[in-house]
Amino acid sequence: MKFKHWTAGVAAVSVAALATSGFAQGVTPDRLLAAGSEAEAGNWLMVHKTYDSNRFSPLNEINASNVAGLRLAFAVPLGGLEPSAFGIGYMEGTPLVDNGFMYVSDPWGTPYKVDVSNGKQGKIVWICDTGIDKDPSRGILLASRGLALSGNLVINALNDGRVIACDSETGDVVWDQQIGTEPGEGFTSAPLVVGDKILVGQSYGDWATRGWIAALSAETGEEVWRFFTIPEPGQPGSETWKCDEAGNPDCWKTGGGAAWVTGSYDPESNTTYWGTGNPVPMFDPEFRPGDNLFTNSSVALDADSGELKWHFQYTPGDYMDYDEVGVQLLVDTKVGGEDRKVLAHFGRNGLFYTLDRTNGAYINSGQYVDKVNWTTGIDPKTGKPLEYDPTKSLQTYAAGAVNRAGATVESCPHITGGVNYYPTAYNPVTGIAYGAGVEACNELATKEVAAADVVPGAIFLGGTYTLTGKQTGSISAIDVATGKSIAKGATTYPNNSGTLVTPDLVWTGAIDGSFTAYDAKTLAPVWSTNVGTAFRAPPMTYSVGGKQYIAIAGGNLGAGNAGGNTELESMQAANMIWVFALD
Repeated sequence: MKFKHWTAGVAAVSVAALATSGFAQGVTPDRLLAAGSEAEAGNWLMVHKTYDSNRFSPLNEINASNVAGLRLAFAVPLGGLEPSAFGIGYMEGTPLVDNGFMYVSDPWGTPYKVDVSNGKQGKIVWICDTGIDKDPSRGILLASRGLALSGNLVINALNDGRVIACDSETGDVVWDQQIGTEPGEGFTSAPLVVGDKILVGQSYGDWATRGWIAALSAETGEEVWRFFTIPEPGQPGSETWKCDEAGNPDCWKTGGGAAWVTGSYDPESNTTYWGTGNPVPMFDPEFRPGDNLFTNSSVALDADSGELKWHFQYTPGDYMDYDEVGVQLLVDTKVGGEDRKVLAHFGRNGLFYTLDRTNGAYINSGQYVDKVNWTTGIDPKTGKPLEYDPTKSLQTYAAGAVNRAGATVESCPHITGGVNYYPTAYNPVTGIAYGAGVEACNELATKEVAAADVVPGAIFLGGTYTLTGKQTGSISAIDVATGKSIAKGATTYPNNSGTLVTPDLVWTGAIDGSFTAYDAKTLAPVWSTNVGTAFRAPPMTYSVGGKQYIAIAGGNLGAGNAGGNTELESMQAANMIWVFALD
């Protein structure tokens, strides 16, 4: 049942809020376009703050000179602790805030509206009943990476393949559409609202599904267009799926390439940019020979039609699980003294890339993790790994290749990166991008699965991976104009949180429950606290009544996610929203 908690105080706040400019119409397209403006500085209206996915806030009441006075203002416990067959899910979403109301989702994707207007307590206003089936035997990995606001609707994409819209005032379901219809199809990423459309990315590629990005009508949820990241035979890019060579002509049908992190949008060119996941099976390229477009890529799509404008593939024929779903930072900067419209990206493969976002042309790249052994470098003309051979169906990169004959390989970075899907950030004033991730390596091995035994909707790895040593982490600052590292800081634990940047601070959480602010120039920690919940979600900031707050979702570390740090294995799950402010 949907839970509503109405009080006279909440009702009074609602009436006052309705009187504010623009609130009666809700979150309009114009407000989203202006999400980075001074008028919206106190709000956080979409998952990455602005369409350019920079996760930069100009709010500066909390700064390097006074952050030592930051204290817990309040916390809000949430539900969603029911497990699937993969265990208890993860709090990985970014809270949204509009005029004193916070919107968050739990690991099952259930939306909550929370009144945070008094700065001392978060009062749950409603919980939207999505009707999700919480069957504990379901073989899905549970995570919900956030919501979207459109007009007076709160929209979420669910792990069962549905997209729902809840009324922002009442919490009632306004529309409910089954968009994922094939076995295993579903969503974990936050939707992206672009004009009158809702963009969603199919997230469960590793479950032997075919990746896609779709646009829905914001009014009804009906599908407008769909772009498949895995082309069918005869479509451009299909020649890179040499399925017949494997004796498996339908290998593309389970090819992966999921789009499980929210894309970016450039209103000037009406282009949306998304990262795509690994080919499937991830560790057995002999099952699906070829470069496997459009996996491991950045893709640029026309937002009205879904037509592909360009693509750039980072690791062709990948067998090391180097998804490139991570945030696509849209940046206007000078490169070599020339004004360029850039797409900047912290690759899961350990390299930081800059591309020309008008056409996908490679500009430069550089290593940001401590150890990269899978390639000896990047071709400065093509942006491809130096070992890449376009005449071959199976690539062998510098560390060697796994194969069905029994060869194994130690690859660095670890399959989780580098920066994986943890959001990165960019300060447009200083020109510096920030990414936090993992420092580790692993050993990979192939385990052959016959095509007849593949079950769409069941996870399909095609092999195994084993951590070598222990995972640690790091946070990096990169000058986007040059691709050069400005600063780097080591962290005790791998980072599964992501970053927020304010004018002179960078913020992130850690899996041991620590929440830390770093000096944006030096990456020296300047404030930290530990609240005991593992952080796998990125921080955000907002203001109410002229007072700035920093918020972050904490939850479950999850079995096997301690990265060899055995002291963390007894951490317990507790889904919480933590909110901090100055005394």
